[in-house]
Amino acid sequence: MRDTGAVADRPILLLLSGPNLNLLGTREPSVYGTATLEDHVSTARTAAAAHGLNLEHFQSNTEGALVEAVQAARGRCAAIVVNAGALTHYSWALHDALAAFEGVKVELHLSNTQAREPWRHQSVIAPVVHGSVQGFGGHGYVLAVEGAAHALAARQ
Repeated sequence: MRDTGAVADRPILLLLSGPNLNLLGTREPSVYGTATLEDHVSTARTAAAAHGLNLEHFQSNTEGALVEAVQAARGRCAAIVVNAGALTHYSWALHDALAAFEGVKVELHLSNTQAREPWRHQSVIAPVVHGSVQGFGGHGYVLAVEGAAHALAARQ
């Protein structure tokens, strides 16, 4: 599902949402909160606009679709914020796609993965992103967008 709120001539920040994030608001609210994915996208879009960025959002429950979205962002988007869900911990295909993306990349998680099950402690995408934001719930979307904007400004 691709969602764009574009304004011409602004750099594009692609927000990627991985498997099961479409269930936010009802999936394990004690861990992920009660805000929906649409709520988080709206928050991120507002933060992006405040930094002069267009935000496009894409959510998929399939690894291949997310890899294709990263590949399609090459040369088109300035930055990617990715909440890859469980793919964070084992998707070498997503790792490789992100490594080939020349722009700024920020990893995002609602929960603190280091305080959860041991299998969540390893991120295979962390080595190819500029930074990670985790454990701040929905506010993490603002922090991730601000981090991406800051890294973009530092490149100029």
